[in-house]
Amino acid sequence: MSTLFSPLQMGPLTLANRIVVPPMSQYSAAADGIATPWHAQHIGGLAISGAGMVICEAHGVTPDGRITPHCLGLWNREQAQALQKLLADIRTYSNTPVGVQLNHAGRKAGTNAPWRHQGASLDDNDGGWPTVAPSAVAYKPGWRVPQALDEAGMARIIDGFVAAAERALAAGVDFVELHAANGYLLNQFLSPLSNQRDDEYGSSPQNRMRFPLRVARALRDAWPKSRALGVRFNGGEFAEGGLALEEAVQFARELHAMGYDYLHVSGGYNIYNQTPPADRPGYMVPFAQAVKEALPEAVVITVGLIYEAAQAEAIVQTKRADLVAIGRGMLDDPNWPIHAAIALGEKAPWPQPYDRFGPLGWPTHQLQEAK
Repeated sequence: MSTLFSPLQMGPLTLANRIVVPPMSQYSAAADGIATPWHAQHIGGLAISGAGMVICEAHGVTPDGRITPHCLGLWNREQAQALQKLLADIRTYSNTPVGVQLNHAGRKAGTNAPWRHQGASLDDNDGGWPTVAPSAVAYKPGWRVPQALDEAGMARIIDGFVAAAERALAAGVDFVELHAANGYLLNQFLSPLSNQRDDEYGSSPQNRMRFPLRVARALRDAWPKSRALGVRFNGGEFAEGGLALEEAVQFARELHAMGYDYLHVSGGYNIYNQTPPADRPGYMVPFAQAVKEALPEAVVITVGLIYEAAQAEAIVQTKRADLVAIGRGMLDDPNWPIHAAIALGEKAPWPQPYDRFGPLGWPTHQLQEAK
C-alpha cells in the first residue's frame, strides 16, 4: 500500500487516506453569509472525490470578519441552519469527514471578490465596512485603513470564534479549523510587518502570539475533545522582516501542547508585494517539514502547488508531512484522489454509483499512462 492511501488517526477522527481538500473561498454566498446551491454542488462534489477529509471555506465569525460581502458566515442561526442542511444532504451519499474553517479577516475584510477590481478594498458606498487589525496599517496602498483593536474589540472577536464553533457543532460538522494564516487577523498579529504595537500584544514573538493563542485557547476550551480541532498558520511570509520560521515552529509547539489535533502549515499572503517561489511545486513543504521535525508526534498538513500523485506520495512517505492538501489540483480535477490512486497502483475510491464507469472500464493503455 502506498503511504498516501494508508489510513491515519487524527485525534478522534480516523481518515481513510492522507489527501486533504483545503478550504477554498468561493465568494458565492448570499449577501447575508448563507450557503447557496453553489456550495452544495462544490462541497458535495469534493465529498465524493475520494479525499480523506474536506475543509469547507472560511466562515466569518462576525459580520465584519468576512473577506467579502459574499463569503460564508457563522454568526447567526440562519447560517448554521443552512450549513446543517448542506451537511445532512452530503451524508446521504458520502461518509467523508467534512469540517469548517473559522476566520476573521482583519484588515483584509470588506473587499471585492478576486475577479472584480483584483479584490480591492470596498468603500462604504460599494458595501464595505470599517475593518480592524492589530495596528492601523492598510494591507496595501489605496485600501481602507483599519482601526487598531483594543481589549474590548479583542474580547468581542474571541466571543465570535467561540459562538461560531458552537453553531458549527450544532450543525454537525466533523471538525473545525482555526484560521491563523494567509494574512487574516490572527496572522496579522503574528507578523512583525503587520503588527506594529508596542504593548503586550506587539514587538516580541511572545507578545505577537498572545492574542492568537488567546483565541486558540478559548476555541480549544469550547470545542469537544470527541471531535477533531485543527489550526492553519503561516510558516513564513516571503517578505523580508516577516514572520520567521522558528517563530512559526514555536507557535506550533504552543498549539500542539494546547491539544490541537492537527497543524496545517501554509504561508504568505500577509504582505501584498510578497515574492514567493510560486513557480516551484511544493514550495511550502519546507515549512511543514520544519514543524514535523520539531514535533514528530503531531499530525501535520502541507500545501502549496502539489499536483502530481508521485510528489504527494514522496512527501508523506519521507515524513515531511502526514497529509497533503490539494487545492488548485482539486479544482482542476475533482477526481484527483481517484486518479492518484490509479497512478500509484491503489484501488480507486470511486463512489459506488460510478463503479461501472470506473478504472475497470478504462482501456489498458490509459491505465498504463496513468501509472
